[in-house]
Amino acid sequence: MSAKFELIDAEKAEFPIVKMCEWIKVSTSGYYEWRDRPASATATRREHLKQLIAAIFDHSDHTYGYRRVHAQLARQGEQVSPELVRELMRELDLVACQPRPYRPTTTPGDPGPIPDLVNRDFTAQAPGQKMVGDITYIPTWEGWLYLATVIDCHTKGCIGYATANHLRTELAIDALKMAARNYPLTQGAIFHSDRGTQYTSAAFAAATDLLGIRRSVGATGVCFEVSRRRESHPPPLAEPCVKVALHTAPTVEPVGIAPCRQ
Repeated sequence: MSAKFELIDAEKAEFPIVKMCEWIKVSTSGYYEWRDRPASATATRREHLKQLIAAIFDHSDHTYGYRRVHAQLARQGEQVSPELVRELMRELDLVACQPRPYRPTTTPGDPGPIPDLVNRDFTAQAPGQKMVGDITYIPTWEGWLYLATVIDCHTKGCIGYATANHLRTELAIDALKMAARNYPLTQGAIFHSDRGTQYTSAAFAAATDLLGIRRSVGATGVCFEVSRRRESHPPPLAEPCVKVALHTAPTVEPVGIAPCRQ
């Protein structure tokens, strides 16, 4: 009977109460008696729990599922079962944010005849002789932002960078062009990278040939080389030229040569 009265109460703005009582064969006096009846202890308890659950869910930035909400309620001294928390969250339409499935961001490419001109020697006698490059990614609330950098092995400074919402080859090319435009590179300078498809592509090869830069790639799966190359690669969030917020994608100001020393 309560279900029928709840239906009438939910639809009273659309249809006359008397007509609805006739349609579903309940008495009008019974509906008003149900409506004016004080809430039971169980209903009062459920409403109290709903308020607490909604507050915990909002405080977690919509990341807590029913188990973590239940754990927080227990820490607050509330005695409630996990299944009741789950039921109340469903009634409130509270759905926790789900992490995105992992997808690799670097796809190994075939280096072909590209040699390893560095041989793990990440030093240089003068600026503009030897460079290393890599692509990293920054999580934002608008999605992934990809950052390609070019670092000089002598000064350990970031002499070129580019950002985009994709991992196409032009991201790496734009970073290399910025380095060549803003920094005096020697003829036949070396650019060393991993075997990602961006750096082993024909488009990147054409860009390096045009700039008079020799390409170099490292061995596959050599963690020592990656860690050494990234010793000079500072965290993107610490860059003075990159403003990052989780709410929006980062914006990059054209400040020329971006010093990126640790």
